[in-house]
Amino acid sequence: MILNGPGISYTEPDIGSEFVPPIPENPRPAIVALCEHCTNRILGRKELLPYEYWSFAEAATDEQATMLCKLKMRVPYTLDAAVSATGIAAEKLEPMLDNLSYVGLLEYNWENDAHEKQWVLPMLVPGSAEFLNMRPAELKDHPVYAKFFEQASKGPLSKATPMVPPGGAGIGMHVIPVEQAIEHENQSISIEHIKHWLDKYDGKYAASTCSCRASRDTLGEGCGDDFNDWCIAVGDMADYVVETNRGRYITRGEALEIFQRAEDNGFVHQITNIDGENKIFAICNCNVNVCYALRTSQLFNTPNLSRSAYVARVESSKCVACGRCVEVCPAGAAKLGQKLCLKSTGKAPSYPVQELPDAAKWGPEKWSPDYRNKNRVETHETGTAPCKSACPAHIAVQGYLKLASQGRYTEALSLIKRENPLPAVCGRICNRRCEDACTRGRIDEAIAIDEVKRFIAQQDLSAETRYIPSQVRPKVRGDFEEKVAIIGAGPAGLTCAFFLAEKGYKPVVFEKNARPGGMLTYGIPAYKLGKDVVQAEVDVIEAMGVEFRYGVEVGRDVTLAQLREQGFSAFYVAIGCQGGRRANIPGEDAEGVTVAVDFLRKVAEAQLDGGVVEPVSGRVVVVGGGNVAIDVARTAARLGAESVDMLCLEARDIMPASNEEVAEAESDGVRLSCGWGPAEVLAQEGHVTGVRFKRCTSVFDDEGRFAPTYDEADTIDVACDQLVLSIGQSIEWGNLLEGSVVELGRGQGAVADPKTYQTAEPDIFVGGDVYTGPKFAIDAIAAGHEAAVSIHRFVQGGTLTIGRNPRSYRELNRDDIEPGSYDTTSRQEPAIDHERERTAPFEEYAQGFTEEQVRAETARCLGCGASIVDTNKCIGCGLCTTKCAFDAIHLHRERPECSTMVKYEEKIPSLLKYAAKRQFKIMLNRK
Repeated sequence: MILNGPGISYTEPDIGSEFVPPIPENPRPAIVALCEHCTNRILGRKELLPYEYWSFAEAATDEQATMLCKLKMRVPYTLDAAVSATGIAAEKLEPMLDNLSYVGLLEYNWENDAHEKQWVLPMLVPGSAEFLNMRPAELKDHPVYAKFFEQASKGPLSKATPMVPPGGAGIGMHVIPVEQAIEHENQSISIEHIKHWLDKYDGKYAASTCSCRASRDTLGEGCGDDFNDWCIAVGDMADYVVETNRGRYITRGEALEIFQRAEDNGFVHQITNIDGENKIFAICNCNVNVCYALRTSQLFNTPNLSRSAYVARVESSKCVACGRCVEVCPAGAAKLGQKLCLKSTGKAPSYPVQELPDAAKWGPEKWSPDYRNKNRVETHETGTAPCKSACPAHIAVQGYLKLASQGRYTEALSLIKRENPLPAVCGRICNRRCEDACTRGRIDEAIAIDEVKRFIAQQDLSAETRYIPSQVRPKVRGDFEEKVAIIGAGPAGLTCAFFLAEKGYKPVVFEKNARPGGMLTYGIPAYKLGKDVVQAEVDVIEAMGVEFRYGVEVGRDVTLAQLREQGFSAFYVAIGCQGGRRANIPGEDAEGVTVAVDFLRKVAEAQLDGGVVEPVSGRVVVVGGGNVAIDVARTAARLGAESVDMLCLEARDIMPASNEEVAEAESDGVRLSCGWGPAEVLAQEGHVTGVRFKRCTSVFDDEGRFAPTYDEADTIDVACDQLVLSIGQSIEWGNLLEGSVVELGRGQGAVADPKTYQTAEPDIFVGGDVYTGPKFAIDAIAAGHEAAVSIHRFVQGGTLTIGRNPRSYRELNRDDIEPGSYDTTSRQEPAIDHERERTAPFEEYAQGFTEEQVRAETARCLGCGASIVDTNKCIGCGLCTTKCAFDAIHLHRERPECSTMVKYEEKIPSLLKYAAKRQFKIMLNRK
């Protein structure tokens, strides 16, 4: 069956076709014969395919091909037996056999009573197609091998997959659960345990190149994994891969370390499944984004080809929808849903279940060619916990609230840092979209999520208790050596650096200021966010291996071209919007007129230097209605201004500033006037004396775009001695992009792909305010995380998009939930130290929650989200159980027949027997 020919894509994108020339008009007969000899004839396919022809043509001479055709597949030959089969003299044949073994068209072992060396013509997969992809140097010279493996592991199975019985029938690989998920399972059998195989082949282990990763990488679909050392050859195969330069010997301890690193990364353990009961030759650690063995079950929606005897099930009462199991599930079987019942039905929602081929006709219309992306969608269409959905960084709010309620504060901080490396910062200045969306807010008041986060993150403010995440790098040996430059140490840049360091990089952050933090440090007043808080978060990132170079402006002190010469492979530009905007009105160049970012920076720099902040005298007018304008007004009031007036275009109910911020400003004595826009700056002798405002009649047009209109006849004059414009921010590029092809768009923001953040200059990525325009810190944090994913994949030469978590969450319908019984305690409020506010107006005066308040507040959470497992899709790998901090998900041995292993040579009886049962079910379903 050929689908989407002539490149043979089988409904997937036809990758690697550029490496496959057409079959020549007069193909080499010996190579044609070898193709026919080695092709899997299970489906009666006889057509000669270009990738097969050219792979064998590049791997073997005509003489070698002719000799190979005289060997039976999967039959071991001693030298004497091979001489007898081929008719070639031993002195000529032996080096030929060894040469072909080195190339990968043959393998060898000593599995006989005499321990005599035997050569074997292997099947294609698992077999020679893999061996051809296990030495990167040869693969680089012969990229057609990559296409050969990609197709040989797919095409022959396109019709057979629905007929494969549980256990795999001697075809492909078999998922084996993580050991800790079944170590106490008294119904398990030996072959289901990794330790059984390590015992059986004790002392004979070799870490070898992962042929799937190497092939996908060659075809441009690598996902950033290093391809070395992930596959563990055992027994005689360990000798083969070492002696043919495909791997290295390792100890049992090293093997266990590799398995643990694989589990940390979410890689699936699989064993070879072609030699029958109690015999394997490798244990692989597979990433579903590149693995061809997992593809056979995922692409064709036929999990029998892969699954273990186990199924994951969730205990809903314990689950908190943190999403860790969902993130790691390779088959997309676990997704986030809801725990609460629906008002409309009185029951919890029902969730779709994957159709299986055991009782239905199965063809391409049932396949899932986009499985790598579909399996990464984390949320059911009916939605999940709104707090996680609404947060731009999608932090596991429900999860860390539960951990905090149990006093497990370090684990709670670890869970937060899965998505947000600046929790102490966000606990103070986040705009709290999670609280706006909180289901509890439909009953009385939302959970005080940020206050709980602030309490948890206090650990980071002390070197003795701070939490430094461990590396989770998709590489067995050493760190990644590629150099990455991050330009700007604001929240986006810091986040990108954090997640790259966690992956095993040592990024360098270039910051033109003397301190890190960007607007966190130079734009947010210290009474809201202490400068020591920002520094404490940066200390953690620095401890992870990130280098900071302060006082270095890229474009002025060093150029991008010079950094490339120094070996930097990628750049993340996150310089923010550090300039202010003028109103473009008469008189605004008068002395005493400034912009918000300059006003706040001047105050911050004085505080950082330990000097005395210059007091503000006289009358101050602030133009603007956002939180930055509020910060300016409150700062001016705290610096002794005689009066502070704040005027904005918007009506009170649509002001950008939050109600909380406005109330705090008014408590500081700020006078707010809404519905006014500046018309002219009034001045005497070159110094501002006042501002004329005109009535704003509307702010937005009918399509919601910013387009203010005014009543020019309705004006007021407001006297002042100092005017601060807080009407927007601008990007100060300097010479940073000189010589690049990065495009600039609206507001001079960089143009980039909205998902990957890659610009027109492939090695330059952007994020934060320099891409979106001024937004909130949590938005920049979310962007920095995504940029780290892109940069990792980019510098490793892989795809930036395939198999990537789309971070697309839906919230449940809060109007259709039945909360059941719940704690009726009122929302806790942090204490305010008014005396401290009076005596030290630029110190934090809002105190965090006490431990008792944390317990009371976390008890208010309704726990509305939960993970849901589709047992039809589950392949029983057990990775989900390793990530759950709540003991809410476990493996159950519900499919013991999946541990039945048969020899490849016995596949036909197994397939026919199962196919007959399946056909009977199909006929019954038709009736």
